[in-house]
Order: sequence, then structure tokens, then C-alpha cells
Amino acid sequence: MPSTPKDDSANNASEKIVAPLEFAKGFLWGVSTAAHQVEGNSQNQWSDWEAAGHIRSGDVCGIACDWWNNAERDFDLMHGMGLNALRFSVDWSRIEPQEGKWDIAALRRYREMLDGLLQRGICPIICLHHFTHPRWFEEKGAFLSSDAAELFERFTRQVVGALGAHCNRWLTFNEPNVYAAMGYALGEFPPGRRGDIAAAVRVVSAMARSHLHAYRAIHELQPQAEVGWAHHYIVLEPVHRGPDRWIALLMNELFNESFLQLMQHGKLPFPLSMLDGTAGAVKGAYDFVGLNVYSRFHVAFDFRNTAQAFARMFVPPHVPQGDSAWDRPYGEAYPLALRHAVERTAALGKPVYILENGVPDAQDRIRPWLIVNAVKELHQLIAEGHDIRGYFHWTLTDNFEWTEGWHLKFGLVALDPLAQARTMRNSGRLYAEIAHSNALSREMIAEYGSLESVAEKGI
Repeated sequence: MPSTPKDDSANNASEKIVAPLEFAKGFLWGVSTAAHQVEGNSQNQWSDWEAAGHIRSGDVCGIACDWWNNAERDFDLMHGMGLNALRFSVDWSRIEPQEGKWDIAALRRYREMLDGLLQRGICPIICLHHFTHPRWFEEKGAFLSSDAAELFERFTRQVVGALGAHCNRWLTFNEPNVYAAMGYALGEFPPGRRGDIAAAVRVVSAMARSHLHAYRAIHELQPQAEVGWAHHYIVLEPVHRGPDRWIALLMNELFNESFLQLMQHGKLPFPLSMLDGTAGAVKGAYDFVGLNVYSRFHVAFDFRNTAQAFARMFVPPHVPQGDSAWDRPYGEAYPLALRHAVERTAALGKPVYILENGVPDAQDRIRPWLIVNAVKELHQLIAEGHDIRGYFHWTLTDNFEWTEGWHLKFGLVALDPLAQARTMRNSGRLYAEIAHSNALSREMIAEYGSLESVAEKGI
């Protein structure tokens, strides 16, 4: 019997009716920050990098977002938005400004911040190293120093001993792959070494060993603690097959896979293992995986670009993207990058937190679209069985964005750093509505789900 043609009109009508996408009770809706970018008046190796003239915009950090004096003002903002989590970092240079000498007042201030969060019903996740450390540690060679792991463990014990009663979720490191690549291969972060891929690999391995020391110390002090790290994951899309595909695979191994392989298997794959990569005991030493996911880059082979292992990474002009960095596109805004990252880290067998996701967008042109589509993608991944326990947007207010200074605006809330005035962006109101309802509504999807609908609103 011939099949009966389907009535597509009914199916099309039903597809337009999207049910609210609800999340499990206790799902974390948060924002992420870093100490150097929000506290102000730091005295770490990044402060020296700024003083040496390496901030492309020529800006100075100053008091940043004034968190050292008044973080609680922004905690009130978070509470009003319905956010129930904050991932932030402590600045090692404040706590141990001189080797072996501890600043009890700094630890007391961090305890005050934690008290303020808990009083507002906001769950803290503390990161121990978000790109910054004391000058004395940098002068010793930082993570290339022979005693780096022991020094980082000693710092970890001081912090957890002082703050552990207020926090039981910890990140050892933020983006070891970014720290190594930007500091030792691209020369854009301190210490500013260019093209030294061998050193970058050794730094990644040393940070894995330091992570292991910290992981064991935290669990000794806090047996029920959850300890992980935040991993930056970029989708790398080859332009063509052949050389472009091979160079994209190499960049993926160097950037996305290096630290992941150490954590998953305890060693780096060949040929990176010839440079370093022996951290066997670190295998499985994590209780969750944090993911920082932003962009897709297109990759082509370029024999002239030796500093990036003969890879040219670029962003085509026609793809969705936020504001450009000082001298280049920031990256393609790509919500599906979350799927790539979550599916890759599923092999590690632990819960996942999306700890950074966002776009530089001073005028809020595409940030609402990004938020809606990122949350949609997470809901689908959870429905497929992935254990994702929270989404943290980068970031609450505009902050001092490393070498870009005040040039890039990532905030849900606009910040005037001189007046310290805060203005909620439309994307902040949207994210607050998602957090308050613990769901993505049909109306949000209809209003912001496509770039066309966002463009029509003139946001």
C-alpha cells in the first residue's frame, strides 16, 4: 500500500510552539570574575606587565571594579538578579606578598566577601590561580621553578585553612592552556616569551603537577570538598582538507588537549611527551571539570607563522561576532562550541560546570542571542544525559580585560570605571529572568533565539 503523505502543516505549527526549557532544582546560575580584573590596586606580575606598557589600549587598571573596597555592592546586584553562584579568584600576591610571609588582613577580607555571598544565598566557587601570582614567584621562574608545586601547595593550604569553612568548591587553576600559550608561545602575557612551545608544554605539565599537590592538600583539609580546574576550549575549524586539517589537529593537540590529556591519562601523547608530560599520578585527580567556552576559529596552514606552529587562526567577517579586540577579531560567537567541549570532556567521567561563556559586546548587539542559544544547547545536552550542574556567564560588570584594558566590554552590567557607575544592560535583565525562573521561556526563545529577531529589535 502506498504511504499516505504527511500533513506538514500540523508539524510545522507544532514546531513553532516551544515548551519552556526548565532546569533541575539547584542548577547554578552564576557569573565568573578574576581577582586582578575586579579588585584593583594589585601588586602581582600582571601589575608589572601593565607598568611595562604591555596593555594595548594604554589603560591602567586602577581600582578596577573596586571589589577590594566594596565587592558587596555587586553582590547586591547578583542577588537582585536571582543569581545563586559566583566563581571568583583570590590573588596569591595579596595573601603571600613576600615568600613565606602571610597577610592575615587579606585573608580576613576574603572571608568578609564569602560571608557577604552566603548571606545573600550565593554559592561561592574559589579559584586559587587566575593568571596572577606574586612577583617573587615570577622571579623564581613561576611554574618552571623546581619547587613550584610545593610552593603552590603551601599557598593552597593557607587559603583553604582560612576560607574552607565558607567554601567547599575549589578550582586550582583557570585555563592552564591559555596561561602557557599566551605567556610562552605568543608572548602576550607575562613573562612574554614568543615561540617557545617546548617551554609552554613544560609549563602545562608543571601546572598539572601543582594541581595534584593542591588537590591532595584540599582533600586532606576538607575531605568532602569538590576540586577541579577551569579548561578553556576553542573549536578549531580547518578551512580545507590537507595541510589545513593537519595543522588544525596539531593546534587542537597543543591547546585543547594538552592539559586534558594529562588529567585524563596522566601523560601527554607523542610527540608532546618528548618535551615533558610526566604527571602520572594526576590521572583522575579531579571531582568536576570546569569549562570556559567562547569561540570558534578557522584555521589555515601558514608556513610564515612560526610562533603559532605554522597555523593562521582567523575569524571570517560574515560569522556572528562581538566587538573586536584592539588589533584583531576576538572570535566567532559560537553557541555550539558548548556541545564540542561537553562531548569531549564526557570521557573524563565527572560532572561539568560551564564556568565562562560570553562575548565582548558594548552595545548588547548579540549577547542576548548568545545567552539564549547557549542555555538552549545546555538544556539539550542535559536531556541527552550529560551531567552539567551550572552555567556561569562572563561576566557581571565590564572589567579590566587583561592586555585589552577597558577596551572589551563583557559585562551584563555596563561599568564606568572612573565614576564606578553601573547600568544594567538588556542582556543582564534577560539573564536575571532566566535565573529567577530557572528556565528558558518560549517568549525568550522567540524574542532572542535568532540573530534576525535580535537585529529587528535594534539591540
